Amino acid sequence: MKIYISADIEGVTGVTHWDETIKGKEEYEKYAQQMTLEVKAACEGAINAGVDEIWVKDAHDSGRNIDHNQLPKNTKLIRGWTGHMYSMVEGLDSTFDALLFIGYHSASGTDTNPLSHTMHVSKVNYIKLNGQPLSEFLFHTYIAAYLNVPVVFLSGDLGLCDEANRINSNIVTIPVKEGIGAATISIHPKLAIELIKSGVEESLKKDFSLYKIELPKSFQLEISYRENIDLMKALNYPNIKQIGPKDVSFQTEDYIEVVRAIEFLV
Repeated sequence: MKIYISADIEGVTGVTHWDETIKGKEEYEKYAQQMTLEVKAACEGAINAGVDEIWVKDAHDSGRNIDHNQLPKNTKLIRGWTGHMYSMVEGLDSTFDALLFIGYHSASGTDTNPLSHTMHVSKVNYIKLNGQPLSEFLFHTYIAAYLNVPVVFLSGDLGLCDEANRINSNIVTIPVKEGIGAATISIHPKLAIELIKSGVEESLKKDFSLYKIELPKSFQLEISYRENIDLMKALNYPNIKQIGPKDVSFQTEDYIEVVRAIEFLV
C-alpha cells in the first residue's frame, strides 16, 4: 500500500502564536519537533496497517520543518516547493491508495483556531468556494477526489475536524486542540502522538469505499484581498469578475480550473 501524508504546523498540538510557526523565532524549534513527532506517529500507524511506501509533504511555510532522520526508513520526504499548482499535495497522483493530513487548521474567516488562514496570510482576507470558507484541507481534499484518491485521516483543530466529518463522517479525525479567541486548549503532546498513531492505523484498515467524496457539479470561487494592488492584478486573470471593493469571483465546472486560479491569484 502506498500513501501520501501532507503536514502543516498551525494544527499541531499546542501551537497558538505565529512566532511558534516561523523558522528562527525562539519557540519555533519546539513546535517543529512536535510536528515531526506527529508525522512520525502517522507513519508508524500506517506501517502497522500494512503500508510499505509513504510519501510525506512538508507543507508549512518554507517546506523545511520536518526532521527526516526521525521518520521510518520507508518514507520519502518532499522538502521545499516545486511550484506545482497542487501545492500542499504536490506529487499526489492516482497511484496513491490514500491521503492523510497532519497538523491542519481552520480556514480564514472562521474562529476555531487563532491561526486560522487559507494559503497566504498576508494577502487575502478570505477565500470562499460555493459560498463557504475554503480551508486548505478542503482545497486539497477536492484535488484528491479529482484524482480518485480517498482522504482517510485528519489531525488538527476541533473546528477543522468538525468540517471534515461534515464532508464525510467516515474520515477518522483526531482533534488535538480547540481555539478560543487568541488562545488554544490542547491535549498533551504525548497523548496526541498516541491518538494519531492509533487513528491512522484505524483509518487504513477500513473499507476505502466509505471515504468517497463527490465533487460539486460547479464551482464559484470568491477571493477577498487585503490590498488594492492584488485586486488589480487579479482582474487580469481570464473570466475574473470584481464583486466588491477588494473582492473577485470566478466560476467554472472543472475543479482543476479552481486549483489553477488559486495558484495564480493567491
